[in-house]
Amino acid sequence: MALRERLAGQIAATGPLSLAQYMTICLHDPQEGYYATRPGLGDRGDFITAPLVSQMFGELIGLWAVACWQAMDRPSRFRLVEMGPGDGTLMLDLLRAGQTAPEFIEAADLWLVEVSGPLKAVQGARLASATPQWADTLDAVPDGVPLILVANELLDCLPAQQFVRTERGWAERMIGLDDEGNLTFGLSATLPPEAWPGPVGAIVETSPAQAALGSQIGARLATCGGAALLIDYGPAQDDAGGDTFQALKGHRKVDPLAFPGEADLTVHADFKAVARAAEAEGAQARPLLTQAQFLQRLGIETRASRLAQARPDLADKIGRQFDRLTAHDQMGTLFKVLALHGPGFTPPAFETD
Repeated sequence: MALRERLAGQIAATGPLSLAQYMTICLHDPQEGYYATRPGLGDRGDFITAPLVSQMFGELIGLWAVACWQAMDRPSRFRLVEMGPGDGTLMLDLLRAGQTAPEFIEAADLWLVEVSGPLKAVQGARLASATPQWADTLDAVPDGVPLILVANELLDCLPAQQFVRTERGWAERMIGLDDEGNLTFGLSATLPPEAWPGPVGAIVETSPAQAALGSQIGARLATCGGAALLIDYGPAQDDAGGDTFQALKGHRKVDPLAFPGEADLTVHADFKAVARAAEAEGAQARPLLTQAQFLQRLGIETRASRLAQARPDLADKIGRQFDRLTAHDQMGTLFKVLALHGPGFTPPAFETD
């Protein structure tokens, strides 16, 4: 039975689903969930991420990781963790850049936090020489040594909830069935009117799952030391207003209820909530940078120039890749970079101006 039909049956039997429940089922259902069965990365898939745009992205993050390790007094053992590692391209480029410091590579205990079976297989093939280990959650990664963690476009696929201000107060946005049995949006029972300020029709979007991840990372950094880099799209200001729930299929936005299990579902990252949760556990959070600022501070202009000099035949392509990663109207401003860290040092590129 198709996932759409199973969702309709579940709703008919037990009632509407929250947005968070719907996202979790559509992305991770063992039989037909998007990430469980058919994640589509790259030009021929449903979306493209920065590591797939250019090797420069992962290489610069690799240099960032090396600089963090050096600032941490070069621990002889640390956990190098990527959460949501996609097809392994970012980590492959990171490790290649890390070879500039052989001791860094020797000290790294590589872990990939991944729940998708198909992606684990791709990662294993691409990173075989690095002998990674896998875990389903960060908590399953052994502690006891410092942590250097990277997560690119992870927060956006964690489940979220939405609430709508009605004339009677706030109500949670749910997914139910219309008169013809099709999936449709509706509202739950009214919540207390003092929940949030806002006019009738206002939408508040929250993600307890994103905040919970911030807590997990923050607790690990406070206890073991290290740094974490979270890169995603979302607002820099403390603004939970608005509906950012979307579905991507074939690089196009589609109705998020139209293709359950066949499209990637995302929401904007709530960086402020993640940072607050990490700080509550004893970690420190640096002010957000745009992706352009972050990459520029790590020297992307120099790297692009050197690549173009080495391959003049690819100079135009490298220029387009540079623009894709840094331009205001592409990834440069929409994507933000949050750095979390333990006591004793400030991650490179996030020093106070």
